[in-house]
Amino acid sequence: MTSATDELNGDPSDGIGEIPVRRRRRRLERLFGSAGANIVEWIAVIGGAVLLALIVKLFLLQAFYIPSLSMFPALHVGDRVLVNKLSYKVHDVNRGDIIVFERPASEAASDIPDLIKRVVGLPGEEVVIEGGHVFIDGTQLPESYLPDGTTTTADNAPNKCPRTAPCVVPDGQVWVMGDNRNDSKDSRYFGTIDQSSIVGRAFVRVWPLDRLGLL
Repeated sequence: MTSATDELNGDPSDGIGEIPVRRRRRRLERLFGSAGANIVEWIAVIGGAVLLALIVKLFLLQAFYIPSLSMFPALHVGDRVLVNKLSYKVHDVNRGDIIVFERPASEAASDIPDLIKRVVGLPGEEVVIEGGHVFIDGTQLPESYLPDGTTTTADNAPNKCPRTAPCVVPDGQVWVMGDNRNDSKDSRYFGTIDQSSIVGRAFVRVWPLDRLGLL
């Protein structure tokens, strides 16, 4: 009588009941030898890891390095953030979101292809900059993310957005600004950006570790 254990293991000579991993290993050893089989397995593991990383980067998450102080104090030079590339596939862009987007075509060529700013104005809204503050549709925008005493001006910018000629955000676009208002080239300079140019929403700072946290 054959025991249940024998039925599970099978006869090694014919491979019946042998687990798939062991059968695959034996096939590799027949083709490449023991050392070659090890190499092939490692190549498969590394290749799978690289493929997974590419899929994650292309469709899910991507890390970005912060090269300037335009979003200070939320982000410092040298910080690294993770960007969720699926956010705006499932919901609309929200005011206050920190987003990474493609450098506008009107901007001078640079080796930095993407910019990071905060969403301030949404489609259909009127943006006014007056008295050191931002107004949306006539109401002063509360900006708790800015340091106390921060003033917003557009005196030296092409888009001054006075009350007599507010900057209107077209459908499908957003108005973005850096938190470091006195050291940020943003929609005051290059205008609104198309939502199709948004790479994703920056949601967590992962480096340096002592500043790890959600954005």
